[in-house]
Amino acid sequence: MVNYKRFALLSLFSATVALAISLMLRASVGVGAFDAMTQSLSVLSGIRIGTIAMVFNLLCVLGQFIILKKEFGFSRFLQIPLSILIGMLVNYFYYSLFASLQFDTYIASLGTYFLALVLATFSVSMVMVLNLVTFPIESFCLALTRAVPMKFAAIRQLVDIIFIIASIALTFTFGLSSPVREGTIIGMLFFGPLMGYFIRKVQPVLMKKGIVEEMA
Repeated sequence: MVNYKRFALLSLFSATVALAISLMLRASVGVGAFDAMTQSLSVLSGIRIGTIAMVFNLLCVLGQFIILKKEFGFSRFLQIPLSILIGMLVNYFYYSLFASLQFDTYIASLGTYFLALVLATFSVSMVMVLNLVTFPIESFCLALTRAVPMKFAAIRQLVDIIFIIASIALTFTFGLSSPVREGTIIGMLFFGPLMGYFIRKVQPVLMKKGIVEEMA
């Protein structure tokens, strides 16, 4: 039997992921590795940030399909609407809803960034606990472990390093404003521990309500 509550919650927290990303971008104190790369490419090309993120995520889905072939299950296809939804919502939030959002002080920018980081971490934690679909980059890195002699954690870290190097290279080559700042470091330090904390808190609640089963 389909658990519609899980899909409803997946849609809700996918939307709040996009909301949080947009707020972090507007705060302008630095963003995560992937968002730094998409922001740099957006400034350079004129293509909207959410659209670039959408394309990269769909390419990650394609990469999984090429690597896994017949083992590419139905749950992985859910990454396609997830990528499109988040990309479209980032475009809406960043370019429409928050288009006129400005911060008068650095403290206000940093405070907004922290709030957005907590929201993003909580939302990602909820998506993981719901266990219906994983994010394309993580799934692609996991699929790569079958093709290259590296562990998932090492591949995922390497991908982030590549994103940051690409963003910095674009910044210096074309004289762009760098999206790699103190917020990038803050995110690297706090995202993992916060996600572990939220997962421990929300999983028992959703299990008690019968929405999810215990994660492996």
